[in-house]
Amino acid sequence: MAIYTTEVLVLGVKNWGNADKIVTLLSPTYGKITAAAYGCRRPKSPLAASMQPFSWLDIQLSKGEKMDTVRQCEHKGFFSDLYEDLTAMAYASFIAELAKELCSEDEPQAEIYEKLLKILPCLTKFNPRICALASAYQIFEYTGCQLHYSQCALCGSKIEGDCHFDAMQGGAICTSCSQGKQINYPASVRLFIEHLLHLDWDNPPKFQVKGIDLINAEKILLDYIQSLIGKPFKSLTFIKQVTSLS
Repeated sequence: MAIYTTEVLVLGVKNWGNADKIVTLLSPTYGKITAAAYGCRRPKSPLAASMQPFSWLDIQLSKGEKMDTVRQCEHKGFFSDLYEDLTAMAYASFIAELAKELCSEDEPQAEIYEKLLKILPCLTKFNPRICALASAYQIFEYTGCQLHYSQCALCGSKIEGDCHFDAMQGGAICTSCSQGKQINYPASVRLFIEHLLHLDWDNPPKFQVKGIDLINAEKILLDYIQSLIGKPFKSLTFIKQVTSLS
């Protein structure tokens, strides 16, 4: 039985059986890991406090045919502030769900892993809606599924002014290639997305955005996720519930 160690971020947790959990972990070295944490729901289990979403751990696992097993772990940190801010938690859940869907098993995910460690603390310090949107656009850049926002997806020319956007064709389409298709990608939205793509999480700038541009940038992203993943995200329902309360 092969045993290995790695640091991980806990992306998701699901109760299993009477006292166990199935956890989804993200490792910079091994990518996404699905593992069983046996007995961790028992109060005296040494794993009880660690097998929670957004725990940051050094962990030891054993390889299994269908699923790995958590043997022991040590906390490196815990983003506890998220549990005190329901809105931030809802948007953190969206980011985690996106990472779970886009990351692969047995494939290093160091860039996304490091990005998440910087993003999660920002959700309680800045506007979580904008943080989640920026993080999603940035995460796509490391997946091979990224879209073209500033160059035409068909001819490669630089996009100027308002134009058409078609995620199925790879992103922005210049006026020459769009052949009269609907203008649905205003220059203001393009500039906003470009700003999000280059947002520095170590020193996030203060900026303002028009509500319509924020909504349009979200629509582009969510439409693309729906077409790519093919199913609605559970976290979006959570976000709607939380934001309706506030």
